[in-house]
Amino acid sequence: MNVLIIYYSTNGSTKKMARLIARGVEMVDGVTSVIRTVTDISSNNIKNADVVVDKSDLNECKGIIIGSPTHFGNMAASMKAFIDTTTAEWFNGSLTGKPAGVFTSTSSMHGGQESTLLSMMLPLLHHGAIITGVPYSEKKLNSTLRGGTPYGPSHVSFNSDEEITDDEKEICISFGKRIATLTKKLSQ
Repeated sequence: MNVLIIYYSTNGSTKKMARLIARGVEMVDGVTSVIRTVTDISSNNIKNADVVVDKSDLNECKGIIIGSPTHFGNMAASMKAFIDTTTAEWFNGSLTGKPAGVFTSTSSMHGGQESTLLSMMLPLLHHGAIITGVPYSEKKLNSTLRGGTPYGPSHVSFNSDEEITDDEKEICISFGKRIATLTKKLSQ
């Protein structure tokens, strides 16, 4: 069974987070991660080697995680453009009952992380997915000085000048493991 991780990344931080979350998913026996990106609608160009998501990926996954940088307190237009094409999957219940979560990165402190995470949850709720976040039992939520929220992992890059902190990394990994564990339990 697999957990689908779909991301869009402008400067690389969200892509790095997707990889860390995938590492956490892979820690759970019997669960694999599938990483996909979305088409960059501003250039119709893919800036990396990751495969572009296909809507069939939604049917095949047993859990889903989506990530986007924050653009004006919301998900990036490229992620929203992909989500807006999933009406048939919504009608068919492709994500109904599947564990789901979200993650984000921002260039600045207080750049809209939580509103972005919440905006990405809305279509997942419409799809009937089961939303999960990061519980406060994850100790790094209490020690992080930049990113990390109970709504999902986050990172503050300060305009790409800062790498993902150790706390942010641990939150990403534990989040991936959490979603994979729930995916495995709900698939049995």
